[in-house]
Amino acid sequence: MAGELRVVEGGDTLVALITCPNEESAQALSEQLVAQQAAACVNMVAGLTSVYRWQGEICRDSEWLLIVKVTEESRALVADILSQYHPYDEPELVFLPIHSGSSSYLSWLREQVSPLPRGVRGQRASNSARKEIED
Repeated sequence: MAGELRVVEGGDTLVALITCPNEESAQALSEQLVAQQAAACVNMVAGLTSVYRWQGEICRDSEWLLIVKVTEESRALVADILSQYHPYDEPELVFLPIHSGSSSYLSWLREQVSPLPRGVRGQRASNSARKEIED
């Protein structure tokens, strides 16, 4: 049991929303985001249907939604990882502030996101993960 939870303001914590075309790309991106310490946690939600306009056409596609817990500091790294690994020409990337949450969870979230400079973190990407997403 969690015991009593103390609710605090979210501060620098964010939720990023990212859509992926299939389970394989969702899994590979999730693993890269966590492995490179851009995100503390990624929830993969299947069964999403997106309706949108692309190149003048109305499109309807099945997608996976990634709910990604990050900090303000890691936003640029999240974008870098999507630029490298996401199969879409224009991937969805939206950051929403976490208004408030459990003090212990938000502390854990911050501890999981690396304070290392982007260049150092970016070197952690594995070629096998890049190939998996591209296939």
